[in-house]
Amino acid sequence: MSAEITPFLHTIIASLAYSLLGVLLFALCFFLISVITPFSIRKEIEEDQNTALAILIGAVILGLSLIIAAAIHG
Repeated sequence: MSAEITPFLHTIIASLAYSLLGVLLFALCFFLISVITPFSIRKEIEEDQNTALAILIGAVILGLSLIIAAAIHG
């Protein structure tokens, strides 16, 4: 391998690893939110058309994403 390609591969592998870690952490947090709520989030948003809950869940998703991205970036 060339000396120029090695840092590039290291960067690609690190990016993939951190991406996978971020997605797994995000999925875990979203699963915990689903378990903690005393009602079905899917039913409330899809069947009952609860717009306020959809906006709240969207805000939670954005907040989790920002926190995870900041933690991974350093």
